[in-house]
Amino acid sequence: MKKFDRLIDWLEDIRVKNHSSASSLYILKDNEVVLEYYNGYHSNAAGAMPISESSQFNVASARKSYLGLVVAYALFEGKINSLDDYAARYFDDMDQHLLGKTTIRHLVTHSHGLHESEDGTIFREFEPGQGWAYRGVNVLMMTQLVNRLFNKTFPELLKEKVFVPMGFTETSWQTEENRNLVTEIVDPNSYGSYKLGKTNDGKESNLYTSTREFAQWGNLHLYKGKINGKQIVPREVINMATQMQSPIYHNHNLPQNGLFWYVQGTPAANSEIGERVPRGSYQILGITGPTLLVIPEYNVVVAKMYNKRYNYGGDNYLYYLREFSNLVADTFKQ
Repeated sequence: MKKFDRLIDWLEDIRVKNHSSASSLYILKDNEVVLEYYNGYHSNAAGAMPISESSQFNVASARKSYLGLVVAYALFEGKINSLDDYAARYFDDMDQHLLGKTTIRHLVTHSHGLHESEDGTIFREFEPGQGWAYRGVNVLMMTQLVNRLFNKTFPELLKEKVFVPMGFTETSWQTEENRNLVTEIVDPNSYGSYKLGKTNDGKESNLYTSTREFAQWGNLHLYKGKINGKQIVPREVINMATQMQSPIYHNHNLPQNGLFWYVQGTPAANSEIGERVPRGSYQILGITGPTLLVIPEYNVVVAKMYNKRYNYGGDNYLYYLREFSNLVADTFKQ
C-alpha cells in the first residue's frame, strides 16, 4: 500500500476540494489486483450507504469507450466499410451539404467540426479534420448508426459479446434506482440525485459500473480481448479502438484519439493525458470524475471514481486530468 500513498493522497485531496461524497481507486498490474481502495458514501445525505466494491458509479462520458468498441466491431464485420468513408453515405437523413467531407474517422475522433444549438439545429464550427472539439452530436450520430447497423442497441450487443462472457453483473444502462447506485452531486449544498435514463439503448448518459468492472473493462483492452485464456473480443477490434485514429492536425497541441479513447502519441499540450505517460497508453474520462487509464508499457490498468459533476473546475480542469495520469506513470516507472 505504501507505494500508492501518493496516489491515494491525491485522490482524497481532490475529493475534499470538489465536495465529492465518494472516491475509489482500483489498480491492476500484470493481471493482478494490486490496489483496491474505497472511501466515502453513496450520497452527501445523512445515513447514506458507505462505498464498497459493489457500488456503481455513473461514468458519464467514459461510456464512449463502450461505444467505441462497437464501432470497431462494425468495422471488423464490414458493416462500416472504412473509417474514411464519408458520413453522408450512412446519414442520408441529414443535410448532405452540411456533412460535406466529414468522415467516420472525423466523427469518432472529435475532429468533425459539427455542433448543435440549443434548439437542436446542427451547424458547422470548422471544416472536418481541421480542428478538435468535444461535442455531443457525433456521439449521438454514431450511437444511432451502430444501433441501426446491428439491428439492436449497442448495449445489447455488448452484453452478448462482452459483459456475459466477462461475467459482468455491475455494468448497465440504468433506468431505475437501486441500492448499489451512487448519486451524482451537482451542487454540494444540495443532495445528490441519480442520473437515470428513460431508455437503456445507449443514447443517454445513464451507464453505471462498479470500479472493479470498470478496471476489468480496461484490462480487456490491455490484453487485446483475451481474458483467462479465452479470446472474448477479436484482437483486431481492440486494436482499432485503442490505436491512433485521428487525422493529421496542423496544430500539434490537439488531443489524439482512437475510437473515442484518448491515445498518447507525441505528448500534446491540450491532451488530457499527461506528458510523462508512455506512448501507446490510452485513457477515457467522464465529467463526474471517472478515469480509466491503460498503460501497456507497464501492463497497468487504473480505474478512479468520484461522484461530483464538474470535478476539477475552471482553469484547473486540464491540469488535474493530466496530473493524475502523470502520477500513475511515475508510480510504475520507479
